[in-house]
Amino acid sequence: QVRLVESGGGLVQAGGSLRLSCAASGRTFSMYSMGWWRQAPGKEREFVAAISQSAGTTYYADPVKGRFTISRDNAKNTVYLQMNSLKPEDTAVYYCAANAGAASSRYYEYESWGQGTQVTVSS
Repeated sequence: QVRLVESGGGLVQAGGSLRLSCAASGRTFSMYSMGWWRQAPGKEREFVAAISQSAGTTYYADPVKGRFTISRDNAKNTVYLQMNSLKPEDTAVYYCAANAGAASSRYYEYESWGQGTQVTVSS
């Protein structure tokens, strides 16, 4: 499995931006498609975005389309989530995850998870 460590979370006002990073180690990063997920208090973990191994394919959940951008740098073993125009409803713990298959929004296809980073958006 690949080990994942997220960073970049914090407190931001509505309308602001944050960039999350997820550093991978332990296995060949470029073998994995990557995803970002989030979990708000009292809610189930939900899909945010995914990117293929070569970065040629990306998927986004409807609530973040046009505001969030997923990207990756295979030379740095890192995946990013640029979050713009943040809303209070984006408040959650954000997790990155690795999938040995194609980019996906299916939770069960992800085999490795980070510990998460808190994002709080104030109104």
